Amino acid sequence: MAVERTFSIIKPDATKRNLTGAINQKIEAAGLRIIGQKRIKMSKTQAEGFYGVHKERPFFGSLVTFMTSGPVVVQVLQGDNAVAKYREVMGATDPAKANAGTIRKEFAESIEANSVHGSDSPENAKIEIDFFFKPEEIVD
Repeated sequence: MAVERTFSIIKPDATKRNLTGAINQKIEAAGLRIIGQKRIKMSKTQAEGFYGVHKERPFFGSLVTFMTSGPVVVQVLQGDNAVAKYREVMGATDPAKANAGTIRKEFAESIEANSVHGSDSPENAKIEIDFFFKPEEIVD
């Protein structure tokens, strides 16, 4: 198995309900290590840049508004096949379709307020990590 890194955001719906610790517990129980973590208030510019791939989609404006509505926790996770492992731990985007025991099944409020974001590929993980973290902020 390949040790890799992935990126995670604990979204405003989850930080507002003080779920960071519970979500971190699920991440670590899955064998992933949190090697970078910080709580930030995402600016409109950051949110628009990060979610720029969705700029033409009808939900873009509401996504930016949601992601800037409160603090988020951005994270760098590391472990064997970290991207796939974290996607498994997160569960389906729609919490109604997520498997029991996943973050989204247990904590999400809706498809948009689904508590977490995770990278969909190792390539995107690197881009997303570099968007929010300086190398010295990551300790493995």
